[in-house]
Formats: sequence, C-alpha cells, structure tokens
Amino acid sequence: MNILLINGSPKGKRSNTYRLSRAFVEGVSEAADSVCEELTVSDMDIRPCLGCFSCWSKTEGECVVKDDMKTVLDKLLWADIVIWSFGLYYFNVPGKLKTLIDRQLPLALPFMVSESETGSHPSRYDMSGKRHVIISTCGFYTAEGNYDSVYAMFDHFLGKNNYESICCGQGELFRVPELHERTDAYLLCVKQAGKEFAQGGIKTETKNHLNELLFPREVFEEMADASWGIEKTTGEKQSEAFGFTRQMAALYNTGSYSGKDKVLEMEYTDIGERYQILMKRDGHEVIREDFLPFTTKIETPFSVWQDIAIGKISGAEALTKRLYRVEGDFDLMLNWDKYFGSDKKPESAKGSADKKSDRGTSLLLTLIPWITFWVAMAINSHIGAFVSICVCAVMNLVFFRFRKTVYDVISVTAVTGLSVAALLFPDIVNILLPASYAAFGAMWCVSCLFKIPLTAWYSMKNYGEDSALDNPLFLRTNRIICLAWGLLYLATGVWTFFLMRTPASSYLAVINNIMPIFMGIFTVWFQSWYPRHYASK
Repeated sequence: MNILLINGSPKGKRSNTYRLSRAFVEGVSEAADSVCEELTVSDMDIRPCLGCFSCWSKTEGECVVKDDMKTVLDKLLWADIVIWSFGLYYFNVPGKLKTLIDRQLPLALPFMVSESETGSHPSRYDMSGKRHVIISTCGFYTAEGNYDSVYAMFDHFLGKNNYESICCGQGELFRVPELHERTDAYLLCVKQAGKEFAQGGIKTETKNHLNELLFPREVFEEMADASWGIEKTTGEKQSEAFGFTRQMAALYNTGSYSGKDKVLEMEYTDIGERYQILMKRDGHEVIREDFLPFTTKIETPFSVWQDIAIGKISGAEALTKRLYRVEGDFDLMLNWDKYFGSDKKPESAKGSADKKSDRGTSLLLTLIPWITFWVAMAINSHIGAFVSICVCAVMNLVFFRFRKTVYDVISVTAVTGLSVAALLFPDIVNILLPASYAAFGAMWCVSCLFKIPLTAWYSMKNYGEDSALDNPLFLRTNRIICLAWGLLYLATGVWTFFLMRTPASSYLAVINNIMPIFMGIFTVWFQSWYPRHYASK
C-alpha cells in the first residue's frame, strides 16, 4: 500500500496538523504493509497555473511550467492513499497548497461529463482505486461550520463522499507540552482511525470521539485570548506573566471543588510580579490587586515556572532541586492535575490501555499472611502453621481481583516457608516467630534500595502512577516511611527473641500490637508533613 502525505502547512514539520497526520500514518502502517512518502509543499517550487490549457490542447497531460509539480503529479498517480494535511488559517487551505491543487489540471481531460451537476471533467487516468483523507486543525474551539469552503472544493475535484476527513478544532493545543495528556489521548484516537481506515473504513464510534472537543469552549477561548498578551477590551499590552497566569487559571477544573474556595498565589520572584487565582465552585478569577489570604502560595522565578509549563523540567524535579518553594496547603500541589487538568479522554484511547492497570493494589493483602502467622502461631503453633498455609493458598484467588506486586509474592512465599518449617521442626518455633518479624522488617528495609519502595506500590495510584513515579519527593517520602517500618520490625524480631525467654513474654502480644499502632499514626502524619516541610524551604 503506497501512502502519499502532502504536508500543505507553511510550517512544514513544525505543523500541529502534521502530528495528527503522522499518527494516522502510523495507524495505517500497523494495520497493513505500507510505504509512506511525504511532500512538504512549503519546500517545493510550485508556481501558479497560467490558465493556458496547454496540458489539454497541446502537450496532452504535461504542464508547460517546469517546476516540482511534475513530481507531485507522479506521486499522486503512484499513491493508493493520499493524505491532504494542512492547517486552516482563513477558512480554506493555505495559499501554496491551493496552487498545488490548481496545478492538478493535467490529470483531467478537457471534455464535459454529462452526469456531473457542475460540468466537471473526467480523469485522464484510472483513479478508481485511490483513497483520500483530509487531516486539518484550526484555531477555533470547534471544526464544525469552519470547513464549509474546504469541503466544497474537495467535493468538486475528489467527488462528494469520496474522501474521509479528520478536522480538529483547538489545534494550537498540540504544541503545548503541559496539555500533552489530553492531546496525546486524541492522537491515539487518530492512530486508531488510521488502523480502521486501512481495514475498510473509520468506525462511527471513532469518528464521534474525534469530533469531541479537547476542552470546553469557554476554557479554550479564555486560554487562546490570554495567549496573545493583549487586553481584550482595551487592546493594552499585558504582562507576559499575567497572561501566563490567566492561561493556567483557564485550566481550573470546577469538578475538583471541595466545598471551600481556594486561593492559589503565584509570586514570580525574578520579575517582582504577584497574582492570585481564586478557585470557586462555578469558576475562577485572576486577581491582580486587593489580594486575599492565600490557601497555597508558590514562590518561583517566572523562568522556572515557564520551564515547568513547557515540559523542560517536571514540577516535582524542580521542587526537589528547591527551584521554588510552597507555603500553605500542600494538597493542591499533590493533586495539581486534578485542579488544573482535564479528566476527559476519548473512550478509544482509554480502551487501548492495559486492562490490568484498572486493578488496584492493596497493602492489606501483603499484611494478611504475616498477621495470620503471628496471631495463629501465638495461639497454637501446629494449628497456626496449618491455618497460615491455607490462608496463603487462598491469597492466590484474591489476586484475580487485585493487581499482584512483588511484595505480595514475597509475603506469601515467606509465610508459607515459615509455616512448613514450623510443622516439620516444632522445636524451633521459638526461633521462627522472631525470625518472621525480622524477615518482615528486612523486606521493608531492602525495598528502599529499589526504584519503587514498598509503600509506593500501594499509594502511587492515588496520585496517578506515572506522575507519582516521576516525583522524587513522593519516592523519598515513601523510602523514609519504609525504612521506619523496617527498622521497627527488625527491632521487634530482636526483642521478641529475648523476651520469649523471660517472664515478660506474657506482655509480648500487647507490645507487638501497640508499636505498629504508634507507627501507623506516625506514617499518616509524616506523609502529610514531610512534603509540605520540604516544599516550604
């Protein structure tokens, strides 16, 4: 299958539309063996049609203008699929692409076709097997109603209903790195459309997803208006930082409202400017004076926050390097994507994800084998070992509902091994019980050496797995917590070993149950306090 991608944007490969076109080609290529060639119109020598009609009356299919158009015509005859890629600037195709379209005249014969309502001309060549796709983006909030003249033109020279089209509003968002989650989801949908096109045709469901707005109209238009750096009503030049803050505020998701207004204060320390974003139940407001008491305050050089916005550095990495500081409620920082993001993705993009990722993890499943072993063995070592083995066997059934982690596997394996040892060697039960505490503690401590510490496996889904694992502060907090729990249980193993051989052994159950309660209280406090403390420096 031969694919010809005609990139009609004057921006060439920097075009927003080009990203959609490449995604479509990738989808076609995954579904069928294909070869793709590209023509970048802005780089080609294509001169205007002279209107001499020599290609009809004298040179029979050859244009008298000697430029790169001959290459274009040859490629059009070669291709099985032709993709017309361009941005909509003034309600039709860019000027140079329109010149290319005009210069297709040699492909037609001069005679009239009686069945045509417009008196159009028949093709000089057999074009019956060729398929065409229009892919375009525009700067309006929607494509609907803005492509009428484009469709009318393509209807004339390709034939009505003889081509597919993917026309997307809000095209400028594809060049904004901080919105990649939403735009990447759309590109996945475009790729899916390419697969379906290669297999016969784009499904109605996929077309419906492609017609969804990237962001609601009011959000997009506010971001677009703010991006020009000009006051809408007065035409006065705005501060770049103020326009930037307005664009950020436009992304505020009212669905994140928790019942109380929040005030995010941005102080740009390198340029001496300060603004506030008031986040209300029904919308937001950007404040330039008469400031309110802030809920959360970020002190940052404007240049750093710009680097974060364009993806040059992640917000988490910048915080870890102390490039900015945070005062007040740190919850907003932990849930930034919830407050300033879109949770709307095309269903086709959601469906392409690994279904296993929908299953959550549970720390309780890691603890159950150990708790069963400790409680049951304290009551009766023989029965306790048997019960522990049964519980470990049943755990494998539970993992059909939850996602299994390496620590779940280690726990089931270790407790099963300890229980079997207790059955085979009843004389060493007094060693196995403290050894189990030490083994449990060692598992927590050793997990600190790996990329994902133990507790992070069970809490990262709450913050978004990708965001959490890219967040050094999140991982550092979890490493400290894991180390604290590990040291506690290593110590528990030591004092259990010695106290079991003294009259104080009767207090062991109380001690070993009270200490984890205090550690649990510490964990809840620390995972809230430490990020806030670190960010305030």
